[in-house]
Order: sequence, then C-alpha cells, then structure tokens
Amino acid sequence: MPAGFVDDTGRTRVQIGLFIMLSGKLWQLRLILRKIWVRVSAFALLALISAILAQLVAPLLPRFPGVQTGAEAVEQLLVVLATSMLAVTTFSLSVAVQAFAAAAQTATPRATALLQEDPTTQNVLATFLGAFVFSLLGLVALQADLYDARGRLILFAVTAGVVALVIVSLIRWISHLMEFGRMENILDRVEDATTAALDRRLRSPFLGGRPLLTAPPVDGHKVIAKAAGYVLHLDMQRLQTVAGEMGANLYLSRLPGSYVAPGAPLLVVEGRAPDDAQVHKMRAAFSFGRQRVFDDDPRFGLIVLSEIASRALSPAVNDPGTAIGVIGRLVRILSRWEPKEMEGTAFPRVHVPPILPEEAIIDAFRPIARDGAGMIEVHLHLQKALGLLADTAPEVFGPAASAMAQYDLDCTRRADLPESERAQLSSVGPTEPRSPRVRANAFI
Repeated sequence: MPAGFVDDTGRTRVQIGLFIMLSGKLWQLRLILRKIWVRVSAFALLALISAILAQLVAPLLPRFPGVQTGAEAVEQLLVVLATSMLAVTTFSLSVAVQAFAAAAQTATPRATALLQEDPTTQNVLATFLGAFVFSLLGLVALQADLYDARGRLILFAVTAGVVALVIVSLIRWISHLMEFGRMENILDRVEDATTAALDRRLRSPFLGGRPLLTAPPVDGHKVIAKAAGYVLHLDMQRLQTVAGEMGANLYLSRLPGSYVAPGAPLLVVEGRAPDDAQVHKMRAAFSFGRQRVFDDDPRFGLIVLSEIASRALSPAVNDPGTAIGVIGRLVRILSRWEPKEMEGTAFPRVHVPPILPEEAIIDAFRPIARDGAGMIEVHLHLQKALGLLADTAPEVFGPAASAMAQYDLDCTRRADLPESERAQLSSVGPTEPRSPRVRANAFI
C-alpha cells in the first residue's frame, strides 16, 4: 500500500498514495458539487457568458445573409425552449419523486439518498431546468436590446448548442427511467456505495493513522462534543497538525458513523492539556450531520443492505428471493476485506480505533438471521455465505462467522424448524472457529 509520512507539524514528506481522508474543506466542496443547483447555475452562467461574448466577438464578425436569419430566429427559439422546458422539468421531477417514494417503501428510506445523488438524474433535471433558466435570461437580454444583429447570431449558436444538449438528455432520461428506482437498481447502488467505502478504508487502514487496539489512556484530556449528531467525516490532516503543534498524541473515540451527544468524548489527548483554540481546531476536524452517509462509513452500507433484506422477509412482503440476493451481495462486499501489512503511517500522532470483523458480520447478517427464522431457504444461503467467508478469509472472519452461524442456528430453534432441517444447516455452515485468533492487521 503506497503511503506517506508526515512530520510533527503535519507537513507531508512523501506523496501519500491514492487515498487519504479528504480535508474538511474538500469534503464540503464534494458535497456541494453533488447538489443540483450547481449544475443549474452553470446554465445561468452560460447565458451571461453568451451575452458578454456577443459584446466582444460580434463586432469582429463579417456581415453576411446568415446573420439576419439567425437574428430573426433566436427569439422564437428561446420562447419555444422556455415554454417546453418548464413542462418537461415539472414532469421529470414528478417521476423522480415517485421513484424516491417507491424506493423508501419497497427497499428502505436510507437508500433514497443514493437515488437523489444519482448523477444521470441530476444532470438531466439540471439540463432541463438550466435550459429554462438560460432561455429566460436570453429573452430578458433580447428585450433589453443587449444584442445587435451579429450579437443575436452568437446567441443563436449558443442556443442551438443548448437545444442539442436537451435532446441528448431526453434520450438518456428515457433510457434511464427503464431501471431507475427498481429494486435491483437500488441494490446495485447500495452495493456499489458500500464497496467504494470499504475499498477506501482498506486502502488506508485506520484512516491513515496508527492502530488503536486498546482503550485510550485513562489519564488523558478529553475533548467532548458540543452538539448531537452522526460523525460524517474526519479531517485527519487537521488533527495531525494540531497534535504536532502540541507535541501530543491523539486517541480517537469516535469514527464516521458514530452517534455522539453533547458531552460525549470525541478524542483523548495524551500530553499537555490543549488550550481553547486547540480544542476548537480538534472539534472542527469532526463533521456532523443528522443522518449517516455512505462515503466514509462502510458499516452503514452493510446495515442498509440488511434492512432491505429484513423488509423483504416481513410477512407483508414475503420475498425471500430478495433476501437471498442481498446475502450474495454482502458476501461479495465482505470478501474484499483482506488482511494487509501497513507500510507506513500518514498521521502518526493520531491513533484510530478499528472496524472489527465481528461488527461487520453482525451489521450484515444478524437481522437476516432473526427475521428469516422460519425460512429454511434463507438460512441455508446464510450458513453457506458464512462458511464461504470463513474459508476465504479465516484470519478476518473465522471466529466472527462461526459465532454468527451459531446465532443463526439459535434463531431456527426459536422458530421450531424441524430437526432434520437444523441438521442440514449445521452441515453447511462454519460450526467451529476456523482461526483461533484474528490477526491484528485484519482490522481496518
């Protein structure tokens, strides 16, 4: 794993590899760029640029008959664009909202965030709404006599480009609607988001800090939270910089995905007590939100997939096939978790607690074992899945998979499955720990 090292002031000595936890500002910028208004603003900016370009370039254009034709057609074209795009935008938005509602009802409300952030949907809606805004601004500029005949030709050329973009977006939107919001589409999105979060964590174990496999120092100085919410992101570079300034070590108490309340410890400082300014900087390294997000929290993705399976197993839905499909996806995700030797520490003064394999196994499979207690076909796939994980990665999932398999068998006893079926389950699952001890580098 490519890694880099930092000195006590947090300055990077060697270029860190492909992944380092984003700084707080870059992370906030990435969230902003996912908003649809950013794309709509680009079209408004295009209208302003076309007006400025017309003033600068129009005097340089030669006079020829096509200038008059473009000048006469541009206003009508803008009127058609404005009237049609408002209706198309309204219709497309209603379709998207219906897809969000259907996803919340059939899968889980936690998955709707991925649909709302879908790039294709956002680009299409932004194109329709942006074309409407562009046409309005163009008509205003025309009525204000900001364009002469040659300036109108430039506006005509830009408008023709917008129309072409709208046509392409319509074709993409029709194709996209064939699968948008369907169950398989939702499962694909959640699996992809969870896989990406886990891969980022595997590329940078312990978020680039040192592993914290024991309890933080009891005599350290605690930095407590001032507000309640979920930890969404950690600015590791800021924490390293503050620790270097203090000459201290920091021991994190909360990871992305953790819920904190006012007064809960965020981290423990080993060394001299921090002053108010340093405490403020350390708190600012934690980004909070009202809901968990997928980006830096692989456990959240496992929970969401498990929620979808649990809903499918409810008596009202009774869809064990979806639950079985989720089990396969969970195995595909967790099978990427392989023990790796750490080749460097990017933030040596920051000690980070791990994500434990047993935590991931519980997040992924316990709800399915509990809610599918009376369905032998679900338990068979669950036991086989746990056996696969224990066989392919015994150093990571051996004991955890065996413990979950035993929990699953306990659930079948409470559901009064026949003894023959429980014996069949015992024969396919990992009934004994495959590894007496999980290696330290199995943690992330």
